[in-house]
Amino acid sequence: MERENQFIGQSGAFLDAVERASRAAPMSRPVLVIGERGTGKELIAERLHRLSTRWDEPLVTMNCAALPETLIEAELFGHEAGAFTGATKARAGRFEEADKGTLFLDELGTLSMGAQERLLRAVEYGEVTRIGSSRPIRVDVRIVAATNDDLPALAKSGEFRADLLDRLSFEVITLPPLRVREGDVTVLAEYFARRMAAELDWHNWPGFAEHVRDELEKYDWPGNVRELRNVIERAVYRWDDPDAPVSYVQFDPFESPWKPAAPPHRGPEHAPIGSPAAPAPLPGAVPPGVDFDQVDDLRAAVDLHERSIVEHALGKHRWNQRQTAKALGLSYDQLRHCIKKHGLMEEAAE
Repeated sequence: MERENQFIGQSGAFLDAVERASRAAPMSRPVLVIGERGTGKELIAERLHRLSTRWDEPLVTMNCAALPETLIEAELFGHEAGAFTGATKARAGRFEEADKGTLFLDELGTLSMGAQERLLRAVEYGEVTRIGSSRPIRVDVRIVAATNDDLPALAKSGEFRADLLDRLSFEVITLPPLRVREGDVTVLAEYFARRMAAELDWHNWPGFAEHVRDELEKYDWPGNVRELRNVIERAVYRWDDPDAPVSYVQFDPFESPWKPAAPPHRGPEHAPIGSPAAPAPLPGAVPPGVDFDQVDDLRAAVDLHERSIVEHALGKHRWNQRQTAKALGLSYDQLRHCIKKHGLMEEAAE
């Protein structure tokens, strides 16, 4: 596999999914890959192809959600010249392009009912018919499909053909989200950070500050591995001191005090007229990963809150104490007192 397409992880849930893909790869049967966005469905599809007997034949990918409904069937099955307006010459579809290889259908749940019906015939009989033609073409294609939809629920409601779902679900591989992959956040963060450091020609990788590691572990990662990669690479690229541990990560790249407000007509339709807007976060808002549930004593909770805010702000401003004090609305002496009180300078030195 190419360097960009490596599997990184050590959790049992992740390794079980990879192992299932490896076992299914030699079988020339359809496979459904289910998972949230950013979990690596494309990597599983590539693994299924590369470990199969079709590895030296084409791997053709089609994102079913990227095309308008009127063009999906033409893309999948091809068309003859003059079949519709704009079809000036005949064109082979993705099935013909993938003959003897693998066809990866991403976002399968967005297929129209008409396309589903033609896809069922292609899977059932190994034949496709170009639009505008009456002559079927034999194809030998292994189908791998991916979705983040609940296809059984869609089939039950009549939005997806149950017979097509039966044909495609010889094997179903469900990828675990990153938030349940115990230990993998640290492993992936180190991998992406080291790779970005090498890209920036850093002589060594200084690692992450302890509070940053805690934030990474406790963040929910709705965008999974893709989001983690962006967060880590952005943090390393923005860090100016390659000899000091990275002390700040920004989870939301759109976060800014100058972020434009959404127009009123884009707000939730159910919001009552005149309802107050959500308050803007304070400069000292608690960073992700601070857990007060484990603290029973009020004074200890306040100290934890204060330490988290100061530590996060120091990392954000690259330990420039005057900028940090200004951002927090403190005097320089007040910030120095907080740093000394919580032993943050000694922690940074370590």
